[in-house]
Amino acid sequence: MYILKIQGTPKIPDYVQIRDENFTLIAYFKVTNPKTALARCNLLHKMDQIMAIANELDYGNIMKLELK
Repeated sequence: MYILKIQGTPKIPDYVQIRDENFTLIAYFKVTNPKTALARCNLLHKMDQIMAIANELDYGNIMKLELK
């Protein structure tokens, strides 16, 4: 899986995308509210780890997401 963070504007919040190996969108959520999207794709139990990575990730960069 891959993770990327998209910078918002004053009217649009920052978003995080999680994509699979084929770059198909798995989850798309606001940085401030990840629970619903992560629950839908069965990643809620990894929320702390995903958010820690997302908070450190620079905007516009794609990173391979290796969850433990």
